Amino acid sequence: MDQKDTEMNEKGVTSSSGVVVQVREKKGPLRAAIPYMPFPVAVICLFLNTFVPGLGTLVSAFTVLCGARTDLPDRHMCCVFWLNVAAAVIQMVTAIVMVGWIMSIFWGMDMVILAISDGYRDHGAPQQV
Repeated sequence: MDQKDTEMNEKGVTSSSGVVVQVREKKGPLRAAIPYMPFPVAVICLFLNTFVPGLGTLVSAFTVLCGARTDLPDRHMCCVFWLNVAAAVIQMVTAIVMVGWIMSIFWGMDMVILAISDGYRDHGAPQQV
């Protein structure tokens, strides 16, 4: 075994033994409040966020009231709703200086990514990386 293999074994990232490394993203409360929506609704929200910053985020806030789940299971539905409304207002207000518009587009892309990942989870697609 050479020096590189020894260093990799110490870190627990070896390819020969098949160690699985799981990475979990730590999200802030606003980012964790993005709801898992059906794919078509997420695409509509992305479209709305692209042309009217914050509008798609505002629409997604109402999906929380309709039962869409989020990464904040310990918070009440109304609190998550208001977090999404706050994100929409921030996007609308800061769109004047382009920050809100860019944030709004990224927010919409996150909605679509969450919808895709949730769709795979619901339909039993393999979770192997």
